[in-house]
Amino acid sequence: MLFDDLGRLLILAILDIIPIVNFVVLGYLGNVIKDSGDSKQLPPLENYFDLWMQGLQMFVASIVFMIIPLILAIPFISLVVLSSLISVPALVGWALAIVLMIVGALLAFFLAIILAMAIVNMLKKDSFGKAFAFGEIFDIIGKVGWGTYILWLLIIFICAIIVAAIGGIPIIGWILSLLISPIFGVFVARSASLVYSEVTATEETEATEQA
Repeated sequence: MLFDDLGRLLILAILDIIPIVNFVVLGYLGNVIKDSGDSKQLPPLENYFDLWMQGLQMFVASIVFMIIPLILAIPFISLVVLSSLISVPALVGWALAIVLMIVGALLAFFLAIILAMAIVNMLKKDSFGKAFAFGEIFDIIGKVGWGTYILWLLIIFICAIIVAAIGGIPIIGWILSLLISPIFGVFVARSASLVYSEVTATEETEATEQA
């Protein structure tokens, strides 16, 4: 789809490598998610400020999701930094910091699993607060099926590794990565929309049958 409009692909590729400005690309992917999952056309690349604001919202929601794991990691990180400057012999302090770090890592892993659907729910409902409507989010994932949902995330993760590996190809890797990243982003956004839309379509069908 992006290949049909090389101009849009190049704009997204260029914007994606500029810090802060790349929120525009994130916001555009948000519009792809908002679109119907089976739509044949991608949304137009316009209203850059609105796209930037939407991308910022997606970024902030992701950061808020990870605040608690980050707080739990602070003692361990602080001790690591201090140990490089002075001797830190407090065994109890290290033990507690390591335990908190492990708990934070496990919590971050769990939150990362539900974060994808949280962002989709936020965008579909056009409400920042819906990113933290955990009851709705768990209900959606439950209807998708945890096995199916985690399999989808695993496929996305494997694809992301492949894209990163392409970027490591000598000389031409960075150019290929520059062009592939927006395409991969659209693929992830469209597949997320399809996963979400499958649930909502089922709910609408059931409501119609009950009526």
